Amino acid sequence: MKKSVFRGATGVLRGCRAENRRKTGTYQGEKDMAFSEFLESKREAMKKLVNELSDSFSYVSVLGTDVRMTLCTADFRSSSVRDGAGECGFVVKMWKGGAYFEYSLDDITGDIHALADKIAAEVKTAKELDGRQISPEEPLDEPLKDSFARQTDFDEFGDKDLLDFCVKIKDEIKRRSDKVVNAIGYVQPFSVSKLFVSKNRELDQSYGWVNAMAIAVYKDGKTVRAREDAYSTKIAEVFEALPAKLDKLIDKAEHLVKAEPIKPGIYDVITDSSISGLIAHEAFGHGVEMDQFVKDRALAKEYVGKYVASPVCNMKDGAAATLSAASYFFDDDGVLAGDTQIIENGILVSGMCDLVSASELNVIPTGNGRRESYKRKAYTRMTNTFFEAGSDKLEDMIASVKHGYMLFETNNGMEDPKNWQIQCTAEYGIEIIDGKLTENYVSPVVMSGSVPELLKSITMVSDGLSVIGSGQCGKGYKEWVRVSDGGPALKVRCKLA
Repeated sequence: MKKSVFRGATGVLRGCRAENRRKTGTYQGEKDMAFSEFLESKREAMKKLVNELSDSFSYVSVLGTDVRMTLCTADFRSSSVRDGAGECGFVVKMWKGGAYFEYSLDDITGDIHALADKIAAEVKTAKELDGRQISPEEPLDEPLKDSFARQTDFDEFGDKDLLDFCVKIKDEIKRRSDKVVNAIGYVQPFSVSKLFVSKNRELDQSYGWVNAMAIAVYKDGKTVRAREDAYSTKIAEVFEALPAKLDKLIDKAEHLVKAEPIKPGIYDVITDSSISGLIAHEAFGHGVEMDQFVKDRALAKEYVGKYVASPVCNMKDGAAATLSAASYFFDDDGVLAGDTQIIENGILVSGMCDLVSASELNVIPTGNGRRESYKRKAYTRMTNTFFEAGSDKLEDMIASVKHGYMLFETNNGMEDPKNWQIQCTAEYGIEIIDGKLTENYVSPVVMSGSVPELLKSITMVSDGLSVIGSGQCGKGYKEWVRVSDGGPALKVRCKLA
């Protein structure tokens, strides 16, 4: 399940030191994101813990995480800056006798030998109590030592800069129309540092991303909400991009307030990049998460090597496939980020998998092992999931539609991998009559149906491509990770209601 708009919860950082706090300042340029001083101070202790536990387990790894977020908002009633739902801690992964075990802790400190003995004793107890064991192969612990840092400008902006920007967005929205009853400026930078240590591997990474949003609550008879977004690795780019979208925001609100419900039926549909991304995420993303293959919960398992989509359809997933919010150097299993071809010319060629699922299925892990936090287990999770660009011009695609709709902006989506059904909601659609976009808006719009039928109905794919970095995806016990999705415009035939 995917939510297209991130809503962070207030939280407290556990076990972290405050060495890398933000500084108020002005943009001077960019530099590599600074690696967590807290994790750096634990590097040797992590190595020692791996060595100590290696006496009891044939494979041991330790992942350290330090994630920090800032949530900044301003509307007609208030403005605020607060820490978001960050995390700081460690998870130990161990393998022995045909089974994996994980152990999480807030800190690695004190007597490391005694800590290792405690972990080994508790894992032994857990093994004796739980007879439901899987039988994966021991992971390949191939030697690698590397470091990654993405360029950002986060150190050049402080809390005041973020708040001033949100207030400016709010005020600018209000200035554009007296029918705006509330306006919201929102900006959320987050920074990630992770350190992975095993017997043969030592990897660290640091990167950041910023999401920003402008929302207009517009009343003219009825009340609607319209939004525009901006995303980047750099705050300065977001500060430039979002204000340029405010005229479009108000125009959208003026049309949405007049929008009518759609007449249910089967239509020719053109999707914008966000709806294409939602289809990729819901239709095929969840269906090819290979931990579901292990559990026989995904019908897609039966279609590997077969046509599942139109021959003009190509789809990828991978943290290394594009640059967006879900891009990283290595996953939470210590596997380097992948660029995985899911669909090639309509044929399902591969799924995505975490380390454990790959071991059970005897395939190579794709770098998709992700966990909500160090206290949660790793699942196979999507990263950047998107259709690849085609060769058609958007104007030709619209011109080919006698009567149908172009759909815009994801709202939410639901999937059923076992039966291969999806439901995707768009914020609005614009009616197409005789090959031309009209002024007739419909809202909301729900697209539903069979995944193979929907994908096989794709007849045109635009030559433009956009991957949108604002989503969150829930799995397991509603455990959330950041995802991005997108693609070109698609021409499909499907049910709308």
